[in-house]
Amino acid sequence: MAKTIEITDANFEEVLKSEHPVLVDFWAEWCGPCKMIGPIVEELAGEYEGKAVIGKLDVDSNPEITMKFGVRSIPTLLIFKDGQVVEKHIGAAPKSILSQKLEAHL
Repeated sequence: MAKTIEITDANFEEVLKSEHPVLVDFWAEWCGPCKMIGPIVEELAGEYEGKAVIGKLDVDSNPEITMKFGVRSIPTLLIFKDGQVVEKHIGAAPKSILSQKLEAHL
């Protein structure tokens, strides 16, 4: 089963070059709601293997990308297609909502 990839300031641009939609979970270790959706994001990584790239970006370790996209609340989930943000979700969400948002861009 696929796992989420770790996205950092250093590899972010490379990850966005994917031909598939890219879901980025902006999170932090100390964030309660982030821990709630963490397992959901991991499940999505398995279910969308080969169809989408699912990754997590630790906001404390990667301030450059966090600031570039104006992430002020976490968890924030951004879906990119062709390098552009096509969806944004702030806060915890049920798996069905996140799947729906991803499906819209496959």
